[in-house]
Amino acid sequence: MKRRNFLTLTAGAAAGAALSACGTSGPAGGGGAAKAGEASYWFLSGPPGEKPRTGAVERFNQANPNGKIKVTTFQNDVYKDKLKAAMGAGQGPSVIWGWGGGGLKTYVEAGQVEDLTDWFGQNAAVKDRLFPASFGPATVNGKIYAMPAETVQPLVLFYNKEVFQNAGLQPPQSWADIMALVPQFNAKGIAPFSLGGQSRWTNMMWLELLFDRIGGIEVFNDIYEGKPNAWNNPAALDALTKTQELVKANGFVKGFSSITADSNADQALLFKGRAAMMLHGSWSYGIIQAQGGSFIKDGKLGYMNFPPVEGGKGNPEDTYGNAGQFLSISSKASAEQKDIAKKFFASMLDDTEQQDWIGTGGVPIVKGADAKLAASPDADFLKFVYGVASGAKNFGQSWDQALSPTAAEALLSNIAKLFTEDVSPQQFADNMNAVIGK
Repeated sequence: MKRRNFLTLTAGAAAGAALSACGTSGPAGGGGAAKAGEASYWFLSGPPGEKPRTGAVERFNQANPNGKIKVTTFQNDVYKDKLKAAMGAGQGPSVIWGWGGGGLKTYVEAGQVEDLTDWFGQNAAVKDRLFPASFGPATVNGKIYAMPAETVQPLVLFYNKEVFQNAGLQPPQSWADIMALVPQFNAKGIAPFSLGGQSRWTNMMWLELLFDRIGGIEVFNDIYEGKPNAWNNPAALDALTKTQELVKANGFVKGFSSITADSNADQALLFKGRAAMMLHGSWSYGIIQAQGGSFIKDGKLGYMNFPPVEGGKGNPEDTYGNAGQFLSISSKASAEQKDIAKKFFASMLDDTEQQDWIGTGGVPIVKGADAKLAASPDADFLKFVYGVASGAKNFGQSWDQALSPTAAEALLSNIAKLFTEDVSPQQFADNMNAVIGK
């Protein structure tokens, strides 16, 4: 499999990743901390994902009292730091929750995760029931190193219908519309866009879609494949410039660079009417559902795919996100822990777990899951997500997960500086060209 296939997923398939989850981090613990007959499992806390994940583990443990899963949960940003340190020290969990792509490739190259290719070959039924495209970010050099799991979650442009109605305005159908709405909402004392900019990866979503809408999929594919000076592509510089123009026009809520995604303050700004729009992953629906009171039930949440940019080469039906969530097995785990983990993998995404994910506003990465959506009170949104994911000719993996950890950290650092206007578009490109291939 070519490296670009980690990034580009084909029509008829679906993909996504839970970039956002929050809550209180649990106690530290790793593969070595589990007792005999236990395999440790770290994952993200908070809505919408913690409850379905915990439920899957509880059902497995009840059915397997002599080979249980031990859970530890962390907030998103804390988890990334904790896992990196633990893996580096050889003390990671038996089961590693992640996003696949570049991060997984780093673990593979360091010999830190198990090759699951033969296991999937021996358990074809487990593999065949999942979206084929979900295996792209789970695959390194033609071998599978992770179990695709959970839900498909593309990026979505959410908006507050009530705010738009009160302002007498319509949702944007183009980039020109977005820029035209900015001064109109600002004049009414409403932030055009909510943004949890302190977390940095939230800012990244804007670049992902602008690069795509302006230049098409090849712009970032050249970067991903290590083409020298790929960030100097005219379409990339145009996207960087447009992003900074939106910042300069006060397109984002005041103080966005101090707002964290882990706090869910960005979603709160939307459902409380302090911001008109928000570009975020589809998992935000579950967060708003859990924390926004009757906002969704009252029909106030609007959603749409990101609009085209005038003159752009990209397909406006394409999207970005992550191809499911990915569970790997630590190479440091004992033989017993590895067996427990594989048995757990085989039990995942049963009917109960699928319904649990649907209940959070998520679409499971199981073939035919769309047949279960009609009975959900959130059917309209779920069908929208399924349609976006399955209708996209290209479903790109989130950049910070597609790239190596070194390049991803440089990316997030420079994105933060771009949004605070501490670097120009050309300086951003120069800084990123310097880490291509690293």
